[in-house]
Amino acid sequence: MIVHDNSILEALLRGSTHYLDLGNGVEAAVHYGADGAAAMLAPNGGRRTGRWAVTPTGYHVDWEGGPSADWQIDIEPGRIGYRDGEGVEKGTVTKIVPGNAIAA
Repeated sequence: MIVHDNSILEALLRGSTHYLDLGNGVEAAVHYGADGAAAMLAPNGGRRTGRWAVTPTGYHVDWEGGPSADWQIDIEPGRIGYRDGEGVEKGTVTKIVPGNAIAA
């Protein structure tokens, strides 16, 4: 089920760090700041910063010097998935940690 309820998206994202399994042993971590800041520890070990905001269809992230993208959260019993703006699954959540667990 794609989450369209903004209050649920806010509860899942704001102030939390999501660890993601992107498949083939590739992992990433994304922090969604309470102030709308975003930070990512990319699969290659690089870091990105940017801004995120809830939208009517999910949420949007603008990375500084990098891509901008729409995202959706897909929830099923025992599983949380990340889908791009076209609805294609890009990864699954392995854990959610309160706060910025990837702060440098």
